[in-house]
Amino acid sequence: MVIETDILIIGAGVAGLSTAIKIADANPSSEILILTKTHKQESNTRWAQGGIATVWDFSQDNFEKHIADTLDAGDGLCDEEIVKIVVEEGHERVKEIIDWGARFDKEENGHYDLGKEGGHTENRILHYKDITGWEILRSLIAKAKTYNNITIKEHFFAIEIITQHHMGHYVTRLTPDIQCYGVYVLNKEDDHINTILAKSTVMCTGGGGQVYRNTTNPTIATGDGIAMMYRACGRIVNMEFVQFHPTALFNPQGENPDFLISEAVRGEGAVLKTIDGKTFMEKYDDRLSLAPRDIVARAIDKEIKTRGDEFVYLDCNQIDAETITHHFPNIYEKCKSLGIDILKGDMIPVIPACHYMCGGIWTDQYGRTSIKNLYAAGECTSSGLHGANRLASNSLLEGLVFGHRVADIINQQLPSLTLLKNEILNWDADGTTHPNEMVLLTQSWKELKEIMSNYVGIVRTNTRLKRALDRIHLLYTETEQLYQNTVVSPQLCELRNLITIAYMVTKSAQIRKESRGLHFNTDYPERLDYLETVWM
Repeated sequence: MVIETDILIIGAGVAGLSTAIKIADANPSSEILILTKTHKQESNTRWAQGGIATVWDFSQDNFEKHIADTLDAGDGLCDEEIVKIVVEEGHERVKEIIDWGARFDKEENGHYDLGKEGGHTENRILHYKDITGWEILRSLIAKAKTYNNITIKEHFFAIEIITQHHMGHYVTRLTPDIQCYGVYVLNKEDDHINTILAKSTVMCTGGGGQVYRNTTNPTIATGDGIAMMYRACGRIVNMEFVQFHPTALFNPQGENPDFLISEAVRGEGAVLKTIDGKTFMEKYDDRLSLAPRDIVARAIDKEIKTRGDEFVYLDCNQIDAETITHHFPNIYEKCKSLGIDILKGDMIPVIPACHYMCGGIWTDQYGRTSIKNLYAAGECTSSGLHGANRLASNSLLEGLVFGHRVADIINQQLPSLTLLKNEILNWDADGTTHPNEMVLLTQSWKELKEIMSNYVGIVRTNTRLKRALDRIHLLYTETEQLYQNTVVSPQLCELRNLITIAYMVTKSAQIRKESRGLHFNTDYPERLDYLETVWM
């Protein structure tokens, strides 16, 4: 089956929905199709707790401070022009979603209750309780429903980007003018592969946190867009910079994803302590528990390994009961369900967990990728905003700003774009059979998570990276054989994508012979100012 549309957007989070809304508003006669591989309420956006960072109280804060904080967190690898764009345009984008119905917590005087998180020098975090992402997603879905030319198809799994390669041409990373004509998609409801053709395609597929054993990312975060872009010979950059959130809830019974204890809790005064009740962040940074995430995560990792403990504690006794129940109701209830009562003085056991990928699809300041007619926005990209480490609560802001910018450039070009129809080859499944043993997939996934967690985690060494690459190559060989010989399934595609993500993270880490931001290699502990972007 062939489906034709003007604009194809893969992913229904903050970046995808805001892009669609802006295109639909400017081009009411255009057809905009959004694909999501589960249902439209499920995306990385929904799981964002802390908030969205933007300068709001100009009597205390300004753009220059927010820019400086972002650059400091990025450890020398941010694109200063992109940082300036996102910070300065972000204020207007946040005002827009408030106009569209997004609610943020206010104080009794009616002013917004601005939170503070690690790496920020001022209170500038707008939030809705501890489910800010859910609230933003709710408002964007409601806004998108007001446009007749936006269609959201649920349970559609994008498999491959269609380029000249699918027209019989040989395409490599050196091929000039690679073009995107659409995607091949698995309809999960009838198991058929559809060909979707579009004048412009926008990748908004989020990150790949499920490549690690402990992650705050939902189970859908399997790096699909980044992996598809890599296979299409597009540019991927800085994949070694994986952000581990310092404070995921330690649950001895295990759960996937790990429950996030928002950085905003530390912003309200919570303090990190070892199991015997002693503070330790003073040994690592003057900002203590509110240092940037890379510093805090490494500090926790070192304390756990040095002491032989399974976790550290987050002491919330400095926060009053009203703040806990009003600002962090879900965190309070989750902890209480495990027998941890914050209001009675219990401390929260926490561990670092994979949280965000700062590398990804290379984009310019309008979200254009290295492949023509293919744009990207959100966590699947490396726009230059985050550099070597993302500043807390800048991710939702990036999605809004680049959603607007991608829409802006597409709106300008849409009248001149055409749809390529007749030369695209249909999906060929000849010779494939249904897999007999799904255990092969589940076991490979478990092995991959263990490899990445043990060898390519918060602290790395040359030996660990070499061992990881050797084992990833074996998994790659086995999985590609399955992919070539069996009928495509979401489970197989997700495993294949995660193996690609694992390879890129590990290989990029091996190439970067220094320690910077989120990448720390004990064999190269110093930062080298001449090392910049690692391209894949």
